[in-house]
This record gives sequence, structure tokens and C-alpha cells, in this order.
Amino acid sequence: MSEVTARVEVDYVSVSGEIDRERLIVRRGQSFSITLQCSESLPPKHQLELVLHLGKRDEVLIKVQKERGAGDKWWFTQQGVQDEILLTLHSPADAIVGEYSLAVLMMSPDGRILEKTDKMKFHLLFNPWCKDDVVYLPDESLLQEYVMNEYGVIYMGSWDHINSKPWNYGQFEDYVMDICFEVLDNSKDALKNSKMDVEHRYDPVYVSRVITAMVNSNGDKGVLTGRWDDSYFDGVPPYRWTGSVPILKQWSKAGARAVKYGQCWVFAAVACTVLRCLGIPTRLITNFSSAHDVDGNLSIDILLNERLESVDGRNKRDSSWNFHCWVESWMKRDDLPKGCDGWQVLDPTPQELSDGEFCCGPCPVTAIKEGNLGVKYDAPFVFAEIKVDQSGVGRNISTKSVYGDHRDDVTLHYKYPEGSKKEREVYEKAGCKVTTSTNGSAEPGQLKLSIEHAKPVFGTDFDVIVKVENKGSIDAHAKLSMLVLAVTYNSLHLGECQRQTITHKEVLRLHYDDYARCVSEHQPMRVKAFLEAPGESEPIMTVANIPLSMPELLVQAPGKAFEREQVTAYISFTNPLPVALKGGVFTVEGAGLLSATEVHVKGDISPGQKVSVRLSFPPVRTGVRKLLVDFDCDRLKDVKGVATVVVHKKRPWNS
Repeated sequence: MSEVTARVEVDYVSVSGEIDRERLIVRRGQSFSITLQCSESLPPKHQLELVLHLGKRDEVLIKVQKERGAGDKWWFTQQGVQDEILLTLHSPADAIVGEYSLAVLMMSPDGRILEKTDKMKFHLLFNPWCKDDVVYLPDESLLQEYVMNEYGVIYMGSWDHINSKPWNYGQFEDYVMDICFEVLDNSKDALKNSKMDVEHRYDPVYVSRVITAMVNSNGDKGVLTGRWDDSYFDGVPPYRWTGSVPILKQWSKAGARAVKYGQCWVFAAVACTVLRCLGIPTRLITNFSSAHDVDGNLSIDILLNERLESVDGRNKRDSSWNFHCWVESWMKRDDLPKGCDGWQVLDPTPQELSDGEFCCGPCPVTAIKEGNLGVKYDAPFVFAEIKVDQSGVGRNISTKSVYGDHRDDVTLHYKYPEGSKKEREVYEKAGCKVTTSTNGSAEPGQLKLSIEHAKPVFGTDFDVIVKVENKGSIDAHAKLSMLVLAVTYNSLHLGECQRQTITHKEVLRLHYDDYARCVSEHQPMRVKAFLEAPGESEPIMTVANIPLSMPELLVQAPGKAFEREQVTAYISFTNPLPVALKGGVFTVEGAGLLSATEVHVKGDISPGQKVSVRLSFPPVRTGVRKLLVDFDCDRLKDVKGVATVVVHKKRPWNS
């Protein structure tokens, strides 16, 4: 047989056109056909044998049955005419995902090999379109969003000031699928016992758990190194990334050496890319006011000294983060009791060990809602992120809508309404003592403390108003202290911006020249107010996080766009700060449009100055595409803009 060509017969579940136009890529549980061209006429009474090889060293061999047999097995049919054979292969819905090599042997009636093909390669992925696959999702609109969509929106900020960040997942970009399998091949399990690892790749529970461990580099050859101390001189700051593809390509090109740096939304976004590419429906989730319960007591234990600073013990301390990102993947859980199917939490951010690895999940969302903390994997840790005995933890849990670029609130998927009888029952079921929170106020007591603020733009001066309300019938003499801190999204204290102790004043003016010394635009400011009054049973404290809004970045791509024809994008930005900006650079990318490209700004950008750039590129794939732009300079980071580009099929030659 001198030549082997392949074509996919069931194209609605095939992604060969999206991922790669040259190679054969199919989903399990479907049939596909291969045409064998023979060098001579077919001998009479010949027989064919098909053998599949898996693994780097062909550790796993699968003999393909002739005609359909009992059980879920690979099988094939054949039709032969003169010097051509049409083979139709049928894969089971629980087949191993990965790169296959197919060997075809033509046998004589007495068992002699008459002719043999070179091994033909193809890739097999999970199939959420197949009702017998455990990742089956019976809703086409959900499949288009959670498998096929290469563009995403990540929600950040704080529960009362939610902002969004565009992200390019790019799961169908060139070479990304190969890198996804490379990620699996470099896991601890694969390096220790390749045959065992390959044999377990039929199971999305196993595969997704490996991915959560491998997206971070703690203890293995994972993709990303995390850093939270705002020192990124030897790598890329987490807020600089706009997509997963440059990260995955850099990791692969460097020989599985970790990329610097990531934080929770970057870890989650890269995991989303890998899982969608392999065919597991996945969405990115943001949990606001997310608790990190180190000691597992389902409470957040925070000690403060007389300067209103957190006191660290010898061990890691509990904390409450402004927001935290993870992913959910859709699958049946045949390994768990009934009621655990559906969305599963997977958290690739390295926080705590799970069975000796820095990974988390898959954990059924339904188990979290019902307080069933005995199920695999890591249910107590996930439960504590949204439900501890502190009011306001686990708020506005968010994901991108299936029907556009707006936010869907999925909090009620995770928990019953706060304060409801059912919510308290679940908390008790989880083994916790139910207490009543006082929201930072002393009860009983006559004084109430609150903080009000506007939604300031980074670079402006603004006021913070602290209100002390006397609910009692007599005058109270009190001492009010206020502290302004720069913190990361996960509450890491970066520095003190301003401290003030007052007795009567209620307004604290924050000037850009003061807070710019210790806070950047991608970090919130934290205001702590502390009230001491004779006669009160204990001091009163309240805390407010103030996110700083970003200036606008305008992106436009006018005109009609066609595949492989030049499109021009126009990008503009105006300096909102009272000082000049130095070292400005725009980074532009978009799945199906162009790979990450940098455009440097010449010279400084004066206060109030508008800078514009023009960039031309030929789109490589049709459809609705998103052009993502990031602007960075010495004083501003993570300024984002996005434009929609509809790419049409290439115009006919005579048009």
C-alpha cells in the first residue's frame, strides 16, 4: 500500500478544520473513514488486521475488531474496489484520548503478511456531543461556548465593584493541541509509569486532575510559576498576559520549563484552554470575597495588633481574598454516589496539597451546595472558600454568559441564600458551629461605623468618608483611626499608603502623589477604620476595599474583513495621569487573527496626550473573532481594549 489518506465522515463533532487542516483529528464515540490506496490490485481472499499504538514508546496496543462485537471496543468495516479499500473505524465512547498510530496489515488466507502500511497518525479527543461519553453536554449553545469559543471574559475586582478582563483562550490555534498532550506527557504519573498514565486517559476525572497539577509548576514540570509579591523583574507580570497561547508555547519551546509568572486568573485561564482543547466542556469562575482556610476549621482566623496590622503566626495564616478564580468542567462522576454529576470545581492555583500534589478537584458543585464534604476531591477546601463563619464570604460567584460578553451570577449553584434556614442547615451538616456575625460592630453598643467611597479612576485624587453613627441616647467620646494600605487581590499587604488618627473629622483625602508610591492600578486599596470608645464592650473595626478603575483603551477594526486579506486595526489611548508615561507598549493578539505582537510607542506620553497606532494583519480563520489589546508602561499596567472582527470567507477571484 503506497499511500494513506484520511477524511472524517461525521463533521459536526470533528474539529479537524478548526484545529488543523492537515491532520486527522476526531472525537471518540464517532466513526471516521480512511482510504487505502494499494500499489497493486487486491489479492483474492485477503484479510486485513488493524492495530492501534498509543504512548511515546507504543506501550499500549489495541487490536481493532472486524465488525461490531460485544462490549465497547474499537471495530472497523471495509469496502474494497480494485486497488482501493475504504476503512470505517468506530471508536468507543470511553476510548483513551491521545495521539494514535494505526498500522494496517494485509494478510493471506494462511496468515502471511502480504503488504503493510506505514503507521498513520490521528488524534482522538473527548466528545461532549456523544450521549455515551461521560462529558456529554446535551445543549448546543453550551457546547459552542464551553468547548468551541476561543474568547473569554474574566471577572475581577471586588464583590461591590466587579470589572472584566478579556482573554484569548486560543484552544484551536496552531500547535496548541500538541502542547496540551505534551502537558499530560510531562506529569509525574506519566514520567513515572507511562503505560499506566496512558491507560487512565479515558477518564476525564483523571485527566482534569492531572491538568490542575500541571498548570502550576509546584513540585513538577508544570506550565506556570506563581508569584504574589509584586516583584516580576525576571519574568512577565501576571496582569500583562492577555491569552493562554503565548504561555503554552513558551513553556513548550523552553523544554517544559515553567513560565514566569501567574496568579489565579492566569492559572485558571490556561487550564480552561487545555481542557476545552481536549474536549471537556469548561468555564472560568470568579468567587468574590473568597476565603482561604488554612487549618480546615471552616472559619477565618485573623489577629490584628495595635497598628491594625495582621499578625502572622509561625504557620501560614487564614485569609480572605478580594476574588479568586478557578474553573468548572462538565462530566459524569461514576466514581461517586448519585447526584454528583455535572459541573466540577477544578482549581489549578497552588494553595494546598491534595494527595501530595498541588492540585484541587474535580469536586462536584452539587456536593458543595449540599455540604457533602466526604466526596472526592477536596470538597472541604472548596466549601471553605465560599462558606465560613464570616459574613460576606463567597459573593457574586460569576462566569461569562453563554449568550454574550456579560456576567452570569452562579452563586446559587454553590450555596443556598445567605442567612436562609437551608443555608444554615448545610453549614451545620458540614460539621460547623453556627454563629451570628456582627459585621464588625460591637453588639450590644451604641456606635456604628461605616466607610463610603466613590469609584475612583487611577491617577485621580478622591475622598473616603468614614461615618460614625451614635445609636444611643447619650453622647460618646471616641477615638477614630484610619489606615490605608496597598494590597494584592489575595490580601497580601504591600505597603502603607496613609495613616491618620482623628477625633472629629470624617473625610480622608487620598492624593495620587501619595498612593502612587505604594499601589498600582491593578491592586485595590484597603481602608481600615478602628473606633475605640469608653463603655463599648470591644473596639469596632470596619474594612473597605477600593478598586481603582482603569482608563479607556479604544480599539477599532472598521470595514469588512476577509480570510487571508489585510485588515487594519486602529488603537488609541490618552494619558490620564498628571505625569508623563515612559516605555509604552501595546500587545495585540486574537485567536484566528494574529499571534501576540508588540507595538512600541516612541518617546514619552505627556499628561493628557493621545497616542494612536495602526496595525495591519491577514486573518487566518473565518468567524466572529476578538482582537485583544493590552497597554503597559512604567506607571500603568494592564490597560485592556477589545474589538470584534467578523471574518468572512475569502472573496472569489472575480469579485
